[in-house]
Amino acid sequence: MRDVTDDVPALHRRSFLKYTGALGASAAVTASLSACSAGPESTNDTGGSGKNRTLTAVIGYGNDGSWDPTQTASAFCMAANNHIYEGLLDTDPISREPYAALATQVPGDPKSTSWKFTLRAGATFHDGKPVTADDVVFVFDRILDPKTQTLAKGFFASWLKEVRKIDAQNVELVLKFPFPEGISRLTLAKIMPKHVFSQPGAFDDAIRGKAIGSGPYRQTAHHPKSNTTFEAYVDYNGPRKAAFQKMNWLTIVDAAPRVARISGASAGAQIADNIPYANIGQLTSGGLTVAGGAGMNNLFLMFNTKHKPFDDVRVRQALHYAIDTEKMVEVALKGHGKPSSSFLNEGNPSYRRAKTVYDYDPDKAKALLKQAGVRGLKIDILAVNVSWIVDCLPTIKASWDAIGVKTTLNPQETTAVFTKMDQKQDYQVVAAASNPNQFGLDADLIMHYNYGPTNLWMGYTRWADNSVAKKLFQDMDAATREPDADRKKTMIQDYIDVVAEQAVLYPVVHNELMTAWDPAELAGIRAQPYPGINLLQAKWV
Repeated sequence: MRDVTDDVPALHRRSFLKYTGALGASAAVTASLSACSAGPESTNDTGGSGKNRTLTAVIGYGNDGSWDPTQTASAFCMAANNHIYEGLLDTDPISREPYAALATQVPGDPKSTSWKFTLRAGATFHDGKPVTADDVVFVFDRILDPKTQTLAKGFFASWLKEVRKIDAQNVELVLKFPFPEGISRLTLAKIMPKHVFSQPGAFDDAIRGKAIGSGPYRQTAHHPKSNTTFEAYVDYNGPRKAAFQKMNWLTIVDAAPRVARISGASAGAQIADNIPYANIGQLTSGGLTVAGGAGMNNLFLMFNTKHKPFDDVRVRQALHYAIDTEKMVEVALKGHGKPSSSFLNEGNPSYRRAKTVYDYDPDKAKALLKQAGVRGLKIDILAVNVSWIVDCLPTIKASWDAIGVKTTLNPQETTAVFTKMDQKQDYQVVAAASNPNQFGLDADLIMHYNYGPTNLWMGYTRWADNSVAKKLFQDMDAATREPDADRKKTMIQDYIDVVAEQAVLYPVVHNELMTAWDPAELAGIRAQPYPGINLLQAKWV
């Protein structure tokens, strides 16, 4: 079964489809980088010996999505950009604790409505030009521009008023109200050179793969649907220096060749992400380390509330109660997951068990359908064909069939699924994958990623004009503005109870993402609970 990216639509689905390569072919063939003119480099180890040899990584997601840091939700591109670009602050890939990147220090008062940053002395972009306050203002102006729809806007516009230049090396961020969570979100605003990306058509080039940052690695070639190569930037003077002279990241979305590339006689890579659960034993017995990261990665169900009977909350609840989630975890996920007990995963700092938890209860499911007056229901599940999602679908079908709901499975390419919804085609239920943790851990970000009056997810569900939804969105905005951290956490947990009860868009299971690497070759690797890899603290053994 073919693996495809977990990347799923964010706050602006049409931008997502256009800019993450979900519409695919045109983005794949038009990457007009001078570095690519000679054609793909070898997708094997590209030479060197000892510590100077090339690190080869296998990424289980496409590299033909948008490389524009203000737009992308692509797993491959976001992971690569974390090595190429810097924010004023960046965050540790596991703990998500902020650290000074282009800025010299983290703000001392997270609750202030003014954060001032001094840029790192001597910081330069990969073309040798200095990083200045003008570059910082340029990026934030784009993000906050009401006429420019970017994914990043959804992470900043609610709380960030403006970014001001103080002088060439100093900037001030002015907040609308105290918002300590914003410190971690600054990693999502990668600083791009104004002299490059203010030129006409330059952001189109960024979408297609042009990447010039100030980070420890510079992009040396980009070949959509094949590989992207990097080398250490010799003039980088920041906190996390490159440990590898060269890197070659291969995009292999099919599971079998991805596993083969890191194992056995044909192994040519030292690390791979998106490891299928069925291959863990094989890889560990071959001497590799395989580790998982448990986070927000989830299979969710999304209902079209304008298609009866899914406008009735009892029907939505019944279909959740009917699913044998323990069986799904055991059979499809091989034990690498947990049934959802909240919208948030159990490891999230704001997690609280929801008041409504959909423990397996087929009798309750039948009773709810009876109360709703529903008989002879037939459902066509429109699903993305991500391999682990496809593995979970038979459990849903068997569970729904068992309560008298005749169920048909209809897995398709992710692009096809969401294009149908963008075209406002009718549907009943969608099953897909999501992982907001690639953007961060804070619950405000995660919930607004999925819910909101102008959120395209809510457009798909046709639920935003519901009276319960309107009250929910008001409660969400109030929680965003709440200055007291404990009170904010409780407010978020309370409105998540509403989200759980309504079950309009809601996770069924949260699962682990697996990474494999050769411990005889690499040290400092940590498996992350979202797609991609981070090698900023890794090194050769």
